[in-house]
Amino acid sequence: MAETKNVTYESIMRELMDGKYRPIYYLMGDEPYYIDKISEYIAEHALQPEERDFNQTILFGSDVNASQIADAARRYPMMAERQVVIVKEAQNIKNTDALEKYAKQPLMSTVLVVCHKNGKIDGRKREYVKAIQQAGVIFESTKIKDRELPAFIEGYLKRKGASIDPKSTQLIADAIGSDLSRLTSELDKVLIALPENDRRITPQIVEEQIGVSKDFNGFELKDAIVNRNIFKANQIINYFDKNPKAGNIYSFLPMIFNYFQNLIQAYYCPQKQSQEAVAQWLELRSPWAAKDYMTGMRNYTAMKTMQIISKLREIDAKSKGLDNPNTPSEELMKELIFYILH
Repeated sequence: MAETKNVTYESIMRELMDGKYRPIYYLMGDEPYYIDKISEYIAEHALQPEERDFNQTILFGSDVNASQIADAARRYPMMAERQVVIVKEAQNIKNTDALEKYAKQPLMSTVLVVCHKNGKIDGRKREYVKAIQQAGVIFESTKIKDRELPAFIEGYLKRKGASIDPKSTQLIADAIGSDLSRLTSELDKVLIALPENDRRITPQIVEEQIGVSKDFNGFELKDAIVNRNIFKANQIINYFDKNPKAGNIYSFLPMIFNYFQNLIQAYYCPQKQSQEAVAQWLELRSPWAAKDYMTGMRNYTAMKTMQIISKLREIDAKSKGLDNPNTPSEELMKELIFYILH
């Protein structure tokens, strides 16, 4: 398979913003957000507006074959430094022989952008991969992990000149999930609502703009579990019963499992009495992030934590229908929370 570990979205964008364009960009992977952002930037900036009519071509893999794409890429620009050919839905191209041949001798005045979503270039085509790498860039856009969402949200907002507190970050991450196109759209909506003189995003703003309750949500449920607050946890579960769209077992199981999985690791920390040491042991971003694990070690023994992890796996299987003919998800959630807190 292509070696892409040193090619990142940030490294590509830095080059593009510096005005450096490669003859070929092969953009592939399961996360369409980055593929779209790179191809959109090239479409908007590689040519002057008056140059686009004659020098920018948009093709769709379902409508053309590899030979037609190669022919378009071999055209010379008209009254411009370069031409741009963007191929969308490239995963629909059946035979890539003509593109493989073009990649070995690309036209330096063409910027060919191949957008291959929900898949990768055939790893058996080593010569094709090698040719693209020598002439341009192969970039794999992978799905972001749930634990990476807070950092993504904070970074996105920082670049837009706004700040956000950890609770608000987690509220948004839990509510929207890892669909980056939807996530950034919701963040942009929040940004528009912020006053010019105060660019801070708070739980109140998240509740108003995204519709996530600041009092009854995954963040607060996790907090109640960490602190073994039975009353508060039951309040939240009852709220979810009456407001199914606000939360369910499928969205909260990964978050709770991740917490207890980290908690059992914290017990193995040689200096588990030190918040800084635990943060470093768990590879957290700051000592502050270890606070919940320090509290958890006070409220849950290592044995109880292991039992909870086992129960989480059982409930996860039942939520997917294994050994569970008819127990509804809300009852499974109540069963899990009761087991954790008692």
